[in-house]
Amino acid sequence: MQVIILPSAHEVALYAADRVVDVINTKPDPVLGLATGSTPIALYKELVARYQAKNVSFRRVTSFNLDEYIGITDAHQQSYRAFMEHYLFEQIDIFDENTHVPIADSQDVDVLKRSAQDYEQCIQLAGGIDLQILGIGLNGHIGFNEPTSSFASRTRIKTLSESTVVANKRFFEEGEYQPHLALTMGIGTILESKSVLLMATGKTKAEAVKAMIEGPLSAMCPASALQLHEAATIVLDEEAAGLLELKEYYQWCEQKRQQLHEGSLA
Repeated sequence: MQVIILPSAHEVALYAADRVVDVINTKPDPVLGLATGSTPIALYKELVARYQAKNVSFRRVTSFNLDEYIGITDAHQQSYRAFMEHYLFEQIDIFDENTHVPIADSQDVDVLKRSAQDYEQCIQLAGGIDLQILGIGLNGHIGFNEPTSSFASRTRIKTLSESTVVANKRFFEEGEYQPHLALTMGIGTILESKSVLLMATGKTKAEAVKAMIEGPLSAMCPASALQLHEAATIVLDEEAAGLLELKEYYQWCEQKRQQLHEGSLA
């Protein structure tokens, strides 16, 4: 696990954008795994800016989002399809048919299970995900894989924890129906990505970040599963890294990695 600590949330977004653009420019048919939530918004704004500056094109890109709420349609303003359209897809040159968000608007359990299976198959047919972007929940969830989720889990129906529902309540109008279920990629699905980049910013994420990086490998902190991934990068701002006991060591490691990249062993 590579841990990178940067001075600000803005620099976290710039670093993530560099990684995404590098994958797009080096892979013939790049496949991106995308996330929603407040943290990736800065990344998507930066990618849009780079597209507008003609520094990157998304015409060869295929994307798969981590999750979608069950019980609301794509047209609902709080659906994750609507989120992605608003913050990214509508502002770049990606083909609509190459953008994938779990289809979760049915109330039929069997239909939802088939949708989950189809999503897994679609990822495999695309050749797997080259770079999976992740955020982290206050309780350590990745995607909607809440605490106690199996590390071998696949795309499936998942009940949201009370803390996640409360955290997302601000996005829904008072009295409006708020989903308590989601269709989400599983931890096993995420771990099959060729590389993973998790972004975390702000002091509210510091406890979850510490549990993910320095805590035990445990289903109680789903993000700790990334300790098992051979190409996982965790990029943090100073506030999110504030509780790490080995913070100076991670910074030292990154300094040495940069020196090796530049051809120096000094």
